[in-house]
Amino acid sequence: RSLKDRDGPLQFLLLPTEKISGIESPELLNPSTPNFFAEAWRSRHFMEERRGSPVDDSAVALSINSQRGRTQNQLHIHISCLRPDIRQRLDSLDASLTNRWQLEQLGEHQYQVKIITRDEFKRTSPFIRIANELPDAREEMGKYGVAVAAMPNGRRALMVIKRNLLLLNQGSAEELQDHSCKILK
Repeated sequence: RSLKDRDGPLQFLLLPTEKISGIESPELLNPSTPNFFAEAWRSRHFMEERRGSPVDDSAVALSINSQRGRTQNQLHIHISCLRPDIRQRLDSLDASLTNRWQLEQLGEHQYQVKIITRDEFKRTSPFIRIANELPDAREEMGKYGVAVAAMPNGRRALMVIKRNLLLLNQGSAEELQDHSCKILK
């Protein structure tokens, strides 16, 4: 279900109705578990309803924080606005991003980034994709934060940050979002 977050005019949270602690929960790697990111993307209409006018997909981002980078012990995906500087960065990278993971600077931190099609996004949960594709991720899922943003032609940018306390990085992909929604002004 989607709930309005008290932080930010258009931020919503997607929360499973069953208790799932967070990104480290093994049930997220079970193919029969709902694709919560796809569900969150479908719930972005709540932003438009709350705003009373259209919100272009290019302004929307989804995020989940690492186990240490979150404040609640219940899985929740933030549905909110993308930071304008991150939108500009993704647009500048568009031609060079592919379906292979590559390291890119997004804001203050390094992220593994890849492009997936709309169908791939719907078909395979980003949690499963990360566990299967990034070295050692399956055993360390709690160290990862994940964000998703729209790219041209219906593609999605999958952005993954791994916690690194030495670099003052909590693994909070929510940092790519702007809950005040400056991108819409």
